[in-house]
Amino acid sequence: MSVRPNLSDFVGESVLFLGAGSTVLLQLASPGVGHGVADHSTTLGRPMDRLRTTMTYVYAVTLGTPEEKRAIVRMVNKAHAPVHADTYNAFDPALQLWVAATLYKNGVDLYQRFFGEFDDETAERIYRQSAVYGTALQVPEDSWPTSRAEFDAYWEHMIDTSVVDDQVRNYVHALLGGGDAPLLGRILLPLNRFVTVGLLPQTMREKFELPWNPRDQRRFDAFMRILPTVYRLVPKPLRWAPAHYYLRDMRRRLKTHRHVI
Repeated sequence: MSVRPNLSDFVGESVLFLGAGSTVLLQLASPGVGHGVADHSTTLGRPMDRLRTTMTYVYAVTLGTPEEKRAIVRMVNKAHAPVHADTYNAFDPALQLWVAATLYKNGVDLYQRFFGEFDDETAERIYRQSAVYGTALQVPEDSWPTSRAEFDAYWEHMIDTSVVDDQVRNYVHALLGGGDAPLLGRILLPLNRFVTVGLLPQTMREKFELPWNPRDQRRFDAFMRILPTVYRLVPKPLRWAPAHYYLRDMRRRLKTHRHVI
């Protein structure tokens, strides 16, 4: 099936939450990101708050007004200010480029699993639009790979050269254990872990030491054959309800407290 959305036409699909875990793990595989998060992030203690922070940023830069985008970027920069050490800096454009790349890659891959492949024109348009994940922060526009082929080469290089040490690996295992997630999160934890690991490249599973066998792959493939059919039956207003919730929450916070993160 060929579809022709813009980035703003699909970024609010709640199915993209399925890729949140694998996106985070791919980001952590970059040592600068991994050490910065392991040293400074409150995700283990406040997993839902950190999810809100990430999704607020994604929705603000893709669905928000220019004023909302600027406000969220200021908030993100303020939060990033203390995240630095000899081996990492949250303002490093190279690290931000990798984070942006994971948001683009996993979002597009998941969307196409559920709604069908893009035609070439659509794929190119969304690729160009997705640069905003990085350029809204410190990534220069000319740092976004100039073509999708160049992006694919960059992606493969980053996957192949990623380094996961014991500190990051232990952090990831604790994260997949749920941290201090609320009751609902703990109930859904086995499914979340299964999907998160299933969406990772095998190379990354090995680096994180996450077991995955042929039976797991068969179960995952069956799950991903059935779920898209069911998901497409859900009315769009319901599928987009989380995005609308986060946007309302962002606007309420900006209006009443001028504080999002």
